[in-house]
Amino acid sequence: MKNTRRILALVLALLALSLTAALAEALPEAQPTIDRAGNEISLPAEVNRVVALAPSTTQIIIDLGLADKLVAVDTYSPLYFEEVAGLLQYDMMTPDNEALALLEPDVIFVTGMSFAEGENPFQTLIDLGACVAVIPSSYSIEDIREDIAFIADVMNAEEKGAEILAEMDDAIDEIAAIGKTIEDKKTVLFEISALPYIYGPGDHTFLDEMIELIGAVNVLDGQSDWVFVSEEAALSLNPDVILTSTDYIDDPVGEILSREGWGDVTAVANKAVYPISSQTSNQPNQHIVEALRDMALAVYPDAYAALSK
Repeated sequence: MKNTRRILALVLALLALSLTAALAEALPEAQPTIDRAGNEISLPAEVNRVVALAPSTTQIIIDLGLADKLVAVDTYSPLYFEEVAGLLQYDMMTPDNEALALLEPDVIFVTGMSFAEGENPFQTLIDLGACVAVIPSSYSIEDIREDIAFIADVMNAEEKGAEILAEMDDAIDEIAAIGKTIEDKKTVLFEISALPYIYGPGDHTFLDEMIELIGAVNVLDGQSDWVFVSEEAALSLNPDVILTSTDYIDDPVGEILSREGWGDVTAVANKAVYPISSQTSNQPNQHIVEALRDMALAVYPDAYAALSK
């Protein structure tokens, strides 16, 4: 009798565990209720009509395999991604709220850049009941990871989002492991714009992290955020390598190598000046790993030779 009771109890326990597991599988992940800026948001049960007003967000949605859910994008996204070339386009800085409302989107992803003037240009949409999810400018690789996870959660694509993050982490870890072994560290100036308005990444930027990950030293360490670099300052920094993501002049590398008075800069003297894609290095999403790889190969081609195979 005792054995029968024990067996019955065991069977009931196993049934309970099976039921719990089945329920856990059947229930969808809880949708986000707070956006990346800390604002409360309310999402519909299904997200099928999406507006993305930043190229980095558009690319994440495309990589999630959900480009078909996009009904409108910002004016820059079609320049980069053919998947959205035929969609309606809106200015991320001065959006047409009335036109956006008529699209009846389930969610509108916007960037912190849209708030540059301090006011919320989407307040009219919010007042009309639209779900506006703000993704502030990301300053770190961890910020980027959290942005990707947030967008995947909103789109009910948690599994694919986790896959993208795992691939991103693996790529970063592979490069970081080599970067830690480099003892003779080169100094790097990363220009995101050319003379006379040179800007580069200082502390608390993901590009600064990336320079460190490959085993190099950012010459703008100690200065915060995105730094204006005067020509005099750039010359005094005397970097071993100059990387440039400038994309608004025809030959950014040639422009640097031909600068008057720069002949004694180590990077220029050694012709150690290399282009890095602005699309992969300036867009805060998973594609920064492509820029990271290109940076590693440019600065330390021998150490990272295996990456090119």
